[in-house]
Amino acid sequence: MASKCVGILTAGGDCPGLNAAIRAVARPLIDLYNTDVIGFRDGFRGLIENRFTRFEPGSLSGILTLGGTILGTSRDKPHKMIVGNEERDMTDVAVENYHKQHLDALVCLGGGGTQKNALRLSEKGLNIVTLPKTIDNDVGCTDLTFGFDTALAIATDAIDRLHSTAESHNRVILVGVMGHNAGWLTLGSGIAGGADVILIPEIPYEVSAVANAIIARTRKGKRFSIVAVAEGAAAQEKGPGKSARKGKGPKNDKDVRKEKKLSDEDAEIVEALMPVGGENTVLLAHELQDRTGIEMRITSLGHLQRGGTPTATDRLLATRLGTTCAQLIQNGKFGVMVALRGSETVAVPLEEVAGNRKTVPLDHAWIQAARLVGTSMGDR
Repeated sequence: MASKCVGILTAGGDCPGLNAAIRAVARPLIDLYNTDVIGFRDGFRGLIENRFTRFEPGSLSGILTLGGTILGTSRDKPHKMIVGNEERDMTDVAVENYHKQHLDALVCLGGGGTQKNALRLSEKGLNIVTLPKTIDNDVGCTDLTFGFDTALAIATDAIDRLHSTAESHNRVILVGVMGHNAGWLTLGSGIAGGADVILIPEIPYEVSAVANAIIARTRKGKRFSIVAVAEGAAAQEKGPGKSARKGKGPKNDKDVRKEKKLSDEDAEIVEALMPVGGENTVLLAHELQDRTGIEMRITSLGHLQRGGTPTATDRLLATRLGTTCAQLIQNGKFGVMVALRGSETVAVPLEEVAGNRKTVPLDHAWIQAARLVGTSMGDR
């Protein structure tokens, strides 16, 4: 009988590389370290509801290349769990189930929110190790998160494809890219895809500067422009979360109900269907069309960026982080996130990671490169 037992869960949004990481954590523990490994279903909710699957030798074959997560995921937080119709603190239940399963450690794969939730459980005395995953690449204390490279490739390919239709119809296409409040994904794909304007949260834009960049291209005989817009990008004159045109923040569910006279249920559906960064991008498109006289179109890449087969880079990164995680557990090292620093994988205390969002520095080499090839960043 195995002398140890380790649990694994995937939390937050799905992304390519999660299954590669699960495989990389579990295989060494099972095959080399004589450890039982169980996977909790649907993130922290599965831990709280004690829903899990037991990994057997050979049961992880074939998942390296699969997108998503075989365990399922959710955005539930143990200290703010919706139970019935009310929000409850279920942290003690999570701790109870950890001990009920006789776990020696719990591995949490996730982004910034997951790191904070994991720290709370660590402070309750649980042995926790985390891995940094997110297409946003915004987890602090690591050079790279797995999932980012695949999303970068998908967004770049989308921008490549939009060039032909934009040029054919003499249009400007605004491409909505994910990333929350960090511009890594939009900046990287915008540069790689040859976007003419790149708008990221770290550099508040001026509508006039964006319009002038588009007009300058038309005067050079260019028939089209591509504007890559991060979901958190905001106009300089209005500040974060404000629209470029009317100075109003994105509509909340109460605004929607008032205007459309919708029920609570219908309003939630409308809010869920709103494209990422949707209203601000629509208002920006209207403003640019008014100023330039050029037809505008919007493409929101949405959840396409999170799906599909992980790239080789993400598989390699997830495998390296996962196997290091297994070694840390075997050596009794807990309360840490496994990070990539240069060419090395290192253990970083969760206290340093939790709440530490990594945004694009204004002097970053990518920004400098974009400017040098003539890309407008939306500022003067």
